[in-house]
Amino acid sequence: MSDKLYEYQGLVGYLHVLRDRFQENYLLWKERHPQGIFQWFVNKISGGSAEAQGKDSPEDYSHIFRLKTRRELIRLSAAVMGIEFSYAAETAFVSPTLLQIGVQHQHMTLVWALSPLVGFCLTPILGSLSDRCPLIMGRRRPFIIAMSLGVLLGLVLVPNGELLGYLMGDQRPVERNLQTKPVGPRLWSKMGNVPVDLNYSTTTNTSWLMADNPEYPKYNNSHPWGVFFTVLGTVLLDFDADACQSPSRAYLLDVTTSDDHARGLSTFTIMAGLGGFMGYALGGINWDATIIGELLGGHVRAVFTLITVIFIVCVSYTVSSFKEMPLHLLELRANLDLSPEKNQEEGGVSNKSFEEDVIGNASERSYGSVESANHTSPPRRKSIAPDPNASLKVYLQSIIYMPNSIRMICLTNLFCWMAHVCYSLYFTDFVGEAVFNGDPTAPEGSPSRELYESGVRFGCWGMSMYSLSCACYSTMIEKLITKFGAKKVYVGGLLTYSTGMFLMALTRNKIGVIVFSGTAGVMYSTLFTMPYLIVAHYHARGVFEVNQEGQGQITHQIRGLGTDVAIVSSMVFLAQFILSMCMGTIVSLSGTTTAVVSVATVLAFFGSISATKVMYLDL
Repeated sequence: MSDKLYEYQGLVGYLHVLRDRFQENYLLWKERHPQGIFQWFVNKISGGSAEAQGKDSPEDYSHIFRLKTRRELIRLSAAVMGIEFSYAAETAFVSPTLLQIGVQHQHMTLVWALSPLVGFCLTPILGSLSDRCPLIMGRRRPFIIAMSLGVLLGLVLVPNGELLGYLMGDQRPVERNLQTKPVGPRLWSKMGNVPVDLNYSTTTNTSWLMADNPEYPKYNNSHPWGVFFTVLGTVLLDFDADACQSPSRAYLLDVTTSDDHARGLSTFTIMAGLGGFMGYALGGINWDATIIGELLGGHVRAVFTLITVIFIVCVSYTVSSFKEMPLHLLELRANLDLSPEKNQEEGGVSNKSFEEDVIGNASERSYGSVESANHTSPPRRKSIAPDPNASLKVYLQSIIYMPNSIRMICLTNLFCWMAHVCYSLYFTDFVGEAVFNGDPTAPEGSPSRELYESGVRFGCWGMSMYSLSCACYSTMIEKLITKFGAKKVYVGGLLTYSTGMFLMALTRNKIGVIVFSGTAGVMYSTLFTMPYLIVAHYHARGVFEVNQEGQGQITHQIRGLGTDVAIVSSMVFLAQFILSMCMGTIVSLSGTTTAVVSVATVLAFFGSISATKVMYLDL
C-alpha cells in the first residue's frame, strides 16, 4: 500500500505513511508504558534488558550465564564507541586550541600531565570501589554513568573555554573583519613577497596584516580565563574518558561467560575503532563551510556538539542493556564453583545452566582454558564472582602487592600507551607543523596559520584511518590468536606500529600520514584487547603464577577483576604523565615535532621486548 502511495503521490505521500506508522507505534508504546519515558529509562537501567524484564522473578539472571549474540556484544560495547568519539575530538583539537589561545608548546604538554596525575592515583581505587559497590543497580554501571557526566562537562567546556573567558573579562582581540579597508602600499611594504591585491577592498579577514603595523593595536593572544576553562574541560574530558573505559570493560566481562571474553573484547575494540574513525572523520570535515558550522558557531563547536549528542546516545544504549547481578547475590553464589549443592540449600538464586557449566567436564579444552600434563588445573569458571571474604581493604592492598604476571602486563601496557599517546595527543600538531610547515602561533588569517589549520584537518583524516584500521584488525585478532598464539600477536602488533612510526618520521609527507597511520590502528587494537584478555583469563582460571615446569598454580591472594582491569588501564595515565613532563622539552631541544613519532618508534620497540616476558598460559 505504501509503495502505491509513494508511486502516485511521490515523496510527500511516503512521508505521510511514515508519520502514521510512527504515531501508531508511539501510541502502542505509550499504552504499555503509561509511566512515561523518564520512568521507562530508569527501569531500563535498574531492570536490565527487555528479556530479563519479561521474567516473572526479579532474581532471574540467566542472561549472564549464556553465550551472547554479536548484536548483544555490540550493545554492551556501544559506550566505548561514544567514549572514542569524545576522545577523537579531544586528541584532534585540544592541542591546537591551547596553542591558538596563547599556550606555549612546553606549557601545552604540561596540561596533559594534570589528568594522568589524578587518574593514575584514582583509577585503581575506583576499580576497587566498583568491585565492592553494593548498589542494586550493579557494580559497574553507576561508575559508567558518573564518569560519563564528567565527559559531558568536558565536551561543553573545551570548545567554549575562550568564549567563557571573554564573559569573565578576558580582553577580546582587535576586530578582525575590516569593512572596506583598502590594503595600501604601506602594508604591502611590510609583507615582502606575499601576493596581496592592493586594490582589495571587500570584507576580509586581515588581522594578520595588522600584526606588525604600528598603526593598529598589537595582536592579542592572551586569554587567562579562556585558558583556565579550556584546561579544566581538558582535564575532565581526558580523565573521565579514560577512566570510564575500565568499568565499561569490566561490565562486559561481568555479564558474559569466559567463552565469550575473547569475542566480547574484540567487539569492544571494533566499536572503539569505529567510534574513533567516525569521530576523527567529523573533525576532518570543514564545518565552517556548512550551515551546521554557521549555526553552531564554527568548526570546533560543531564537532563537539555533534559528538556530545552521539556520546549520550551510545552510553544510554549500553547502560540499559543487561541487568547486573548485585554484590550480595554474587557473594551468595561465589562458592557455587566448589559446592553448588550447598549454595542451593542456602537459598541462593538457582541457575541450572550455570551449575551445569561449572560442574561439567573441567578438563575439556577450549579457547582460553589452561590444561596441564597431570590435569590438576582448576575448573573453568563461567562467571567471575568476587570472593566472599574480600573487602575494600583487601582489594586496595592488591593494588600494591601484585604477582609478577600482573606486573609484567602493566609494564608492557605502559610502554604501549606511551608509544600510542605520542601519536594520539600530538599527531595533528605534528602534521600541521612538520608536514604542512604551518605555525599555530601566527595571527589568524595569515598563510602560516591557514597552513597549520589545514594540516590539523588533514591529520584528523590520518587519525580516522588509524581508527578504521583498528576496527578492521579487531575483526581478525581473535582468529590470529587462535592460529598463531597470543604472544606472537601481542609482540607482532607492537613491532608493526614501531616500523610504521619510523617510516612516517622518515617520509613526513601526506601519503605517509595516511598509510602509516594504519599501523597505529594495529597497535591500538592490540593494547585494547590483549592485556584485558590475559587478565580475564587469569581470573577465570584463578591462576596468576606458574611453577618451574610451566604449570599454572592457584594463587591464595584475593584479587578483584575490576581492580586488576583498573590497574592495567591506569597505565595510560602514567604514560601520559611521563610524556607530558618531557615531550615539550624533547620537541624544543630537537626543534621539530618529528621527535613525537620518533619517540613513539622507540617506545613501541621496548614494549615488544616487554611483551615477550608476559605469562600467557595456553593462550
